[in-house]
Amino acid sequence: MSTPTLLVLYGSQTGTAQDAAQRIGRQAKRKRLQVRVSPLDQYDVADLISESLVVFVCATTGQGEAPDNMKNFWRFLFRKSLPAGSLNRLDCAVLGLGDSSYPKFNFVAKKLHKRLLQLGASSLLPVGLADDQHDLGSDAVIDPWLALLWEQVFALFPTLSDVEALSEDEPLPPTYTFHFLDDVKEEADDQGRIPPQQTVPVSQSHPFPARLVSNQRVTDPAHFQDVRHIEFDITRSDIKFGAGDVVNMRPCNAAEDVEQFCQLLRLEPEARFTLSATDAAAVPVRLPQPCTVRHLVESYLDVGAVPRRSFFELMSTFATNELEREKLLEFSSAAGQAELHDYCNRPRRTALEVLSDFPHTTAELKVDYVLDLFPEIQPRSFSIASALQLHPNRIQILVAVVRYKTKMFKPRQGLCSGWLASLDPAQGEVFVPLWVKKGSLTFPKESDTPVIMVGPGTGVAPFRSALQERTAAGRTDNVLFFGCRSESKDFYFRRPLFYRRDFTIQFESR
Repeated sequence: MSTPTLLVLYGSQTGTAQDAAQRIGRQAKRKRLQVRVSPLDQYDVADLISESLVVFVCATTGQGEAPDNMKNFWRFLFRKSLPAGSLNRLDCAVLGLGDSSYPKFNFVAKKLHKRLLQLGASSLLPVGLADDQHDLGSDAVIDPWLALLWEQVFALFPTLSDVEALSEDEPLPPTYTFHFLDDVKEEADDQGRIPPQQTVPVSQSHPFPARLVSNQRVTDPAHFQDVRHIEFDITRSDIKFGAGDVVNMRPCNAAEDVEQFCQLLRLEPEARFTLSATDAAAVPVRLPQPCTVRHLVESYLDVGAVPRRSFFELMSTFATNELEREKLLEFSSAAGQAELHDYCNRPRRTALEVLSDFPHTTAELKVDYVLDLFPEIQPRSFSIASALQLHPNRIQILVAVVRYKTKMFKPRQGLCSGWLASLDPAQGEVFVPLWVKKGSLTFPKESDTPVIMVGPGTGVAPFRSALQERTAAGRTDNVLFFGCRSESKDFYFRRPLFYRRDFTIQFESR
């Protein structure tokens, strides 16, 4: 029997499933297997009939929905026209990542596994149902599931057992190689540049650079919570949306974090480079070629994320200081997860702060590995708080700036909310790339159907959009229950919405 190529396909919304898929890929490489790791929507699903060994890793989002980067695959796989035996050559395994506090726990993984069997595939082992609510997190399921996976793979292909595995102490080749250019050019500030007119439909891969119109604090200055009412101009875009839809954007890292990262890794921020893949991986499409180090760190690497177990696993392979290596190995082991939780997750320690805590290992880190070490900044979603009928060519959102204290000296701050709060259109034109996605919150289409809405705090945002949309269409039978801590400090949208004690609403367009 010929040696197979293991294909690992993932559907990930926040990066957790991607991290698990890449972990499987690394383990496969250490076992000397040929392996490819890819997002599901970057894989041609028509080729699935010719694959022999595939591991699917998928998260469940919202109310049992598939992640954005596997929806095209999902629609294709569930075509009724697909013949029952079309995947009879395929041996597969499915690992789901979910949260048991939701009713449709790991719904996508369960449904995918059932569909693969319907199409004739053979399952190597029962579907893995990792649970974020477990005391040890998803790894409580993933670790034993992976051990069983490799047992089944080697039982299916016995000749693979004859090859000596790569030592855990030896770093794997990086996914990408950096090629630095001799010339250094000052990078322009894209936020203040008027973008050219967009000629392709707005999407996640082609976001629209919306001009920031206003950024107003709507809570009292003495109130502990900073909440912003932010408005974007989407003139010249093809963006359409309705009540309940969400707007997505990717934030940028703070300038001070960019500078600290470059200092720790001894990188020149304005240095320009190109990337080449060392295996079948595709170069990240969001990174221009050539690219500056500043752009890479500011707009792509999530240096402020709380690092996962895989971060410490890779760091340990570079450690030459014995004390640092011992601690990194502990954090990357199954037995050390409780201590890792106390070190990282509980105080929300960032990856950048971990680099500072392990200076000897950081000094040994090669730049080629930064894209393996740091995840990509993920999009953030906000409920749209306005309606096109009353605010043409505008998108408004309500953003609570996340700030809190832990045992860390520096207070913690949400990456996106903190970044948005820092943008000031009075200091010059600012453009934020964004796109709109259909939301899971829907409203009746019938004009005579009354609607009761409950939206305390910033949860009022989608209902403000619904009120504007329904009022503009003559649908006035609306009841909104709104709650706040103080009428004088955090009563959002008080001017455009006049709340009466009989729960009727007088609406004013402003």
